[in-house]
Amino acid sequence: MKELSHIAQAVQASTTMAIDSMFKQMKADGIDVIGFGAGEPDFNTPDEIKEAGIQAIQNNITRYTPAAGTVELRQAVCDRMKADCNVEYKPNQVVVTSGAKHAVYLALRALVDPGDEVILPAPYWVSYIELIRMVGGVPVVVTATEKENFKLTPEKLAAAITPKTKALILNNPSNPTGMMYGAEELKGIAKVCIENDLYVISDEIYYGLVYDGAKFTSFASISPETYERTILINGVSKSYAMTGWRIGYACADSAVAKVMANYVSHSTGSPVASSQKASVTALTGSQAKIELMRQAFEERRNYLVDRMNKIPGVSCIKPEGAFYVMMNLEQLIGKTIQGVTITDDNVFADAFLKKGLVAVVPGSGFGAPNFTRWSYATSMENIKEGLDRLEKFLAE
Repeated sequence: MKELSHIAQAVQASTTMAIDSMFKQMKADGIDVIGFGAGEPDFNTPDEIKEAGIQAIQNNITRYTPAAGTVELRQAVCDRMKADCNVEYKPNQVVVTSGAKHAVYLALRALVDPGDEVILPAPYWVSYIELIRMVGGVPVVVTATEKENFKLTPEKLAAAITPKTKALILNNPSNPTGMMYGAEELKGIAKVCIENDLYVISDEIYYGLVYDGAKFTSFASISPETYERTILINGVSKSYAMTGWRIGYACADSAVAKVMANYVSHSTGSPVASSQKASVTALTGSQAKIELMRQAFEERRNYLVDRMNKIPGVSCIKPEGAFYVMMNLEQLIGKTIQGVTITDDNVFADAFLKKGLVAVVPGSGFGAPNFTRWSYATSMENIKEGLDRLEKFLAE
């Protein structure tokens, strides 16, 4: 047999899967485990959105749509981006995809030739680095420390640029850190990108989940120069509790959008027709229920951060968006807890699950060793019990 693709073989399985698989098996075995690994809202999709999907099926909206999505949905995206992010797009600049991850992949496909470099700030969402490799690109990881609030600085960005650099991936607010770039911080990054003629894949999927009255700023809205070089990634999964509906979208210059649409037409084809119809209702209907979910996440965040920072041996900084907290384990490294010497975040996560009955995600998979990610997309009851178990685990 001839050898498999070198590009395909270089792609690694998700490093977060081992803990998740163990958690699911323990739960299936009837063990009382609590999971904080979920990257999806624990709320149900609002009823009016579900009803729109049901009605679409009953009305036989079950056939192929245009590869880039229905004009109705693309217009709804344009209207929502104008209302929420102050950026204006036309339907021919929008490509609807099978989830936001698919949109990131298509953006990289449109921009990157084999050997091109893509700058990736760490901590990063685990799939970004593999998506870059999947298109033959070279990920250039630039670490932003906790002291820097996990945010890329213009100086670090500039130092990482070479003649081969094609693009920057910017996730704002961030998974896994929950940190958000403000307008002035984005302007500093934009200046470097413009001076060096870089594209920016700006993944803003958590833009609707920001806290403390903060104002979200879309990278594309900074200036005409950033607008033309931005591929804005978004979707309905996080803000509308629609992860399983699999609808993401990208907004970009019409030439870039056309290339992305061409890829869709020859690979997955159009996203699910009924999901598109439901997404129109999500984007055009009342946003009141979305605000209620956001408020619930903020309340959970406040409790989790306050309580975690009172537990000896661990700490965290307060995230500004999304629904994640990064717990710092550095004080625990080298210590023995319940018979296990904690050498790194993977060992901690394994021991915490087996002995503390709590599943958290090791930070190494996000380019953040000696941290673990906690998702507060779970009930307040689970959050309180999980922190009780953390205290007990560390005390014994």
